[in-house]
Amino acid sequence: MVSGARAVSVESINVEVAYATPEKQVIRAVNVDAGTTLGAAIVQSGIMMDFPELEEKLEDARVGIFGKVAAMTTVLSDGDRVEIYRPLIADPKEVRRKRAAEGKKMKKGSGAEGAMKSEK
Repeated sequence: MVSGARAVSVESINVEVAYATPEKQVIRAVNVDAGTTLGAAIVQSGIMMDFPELEEKLEDARVGIFGKVAAMTTVLSDGDRVEIYRPLIADPKEVRRKRAAEGKKMKKGSGAEGAMKSEK
């Protein structure tokens, strides 16, 4: 037996792991060791039991902490909310461009008709 050996206490932190589909949202509270990475917290949370499709997608999934994209290797702090993001269905920039183009067409068409009506 080694004399002077001390018991090592591992500090733990509380984090949440969140994932949602259009049909279901799950937020799991997890107690993990200080120094745990984002990826390890996802695995420890067991959230993949609720969403089995995540197992094959997790490696390529975008993840973050409180809405800010982060790497799977990011070390977590107490109170962090880990979020697993689904891929976007439509590119938001493209949607805005289409909406703006449609708005311009409607304004041009409605403006010309309005001018004709006011001349009568």
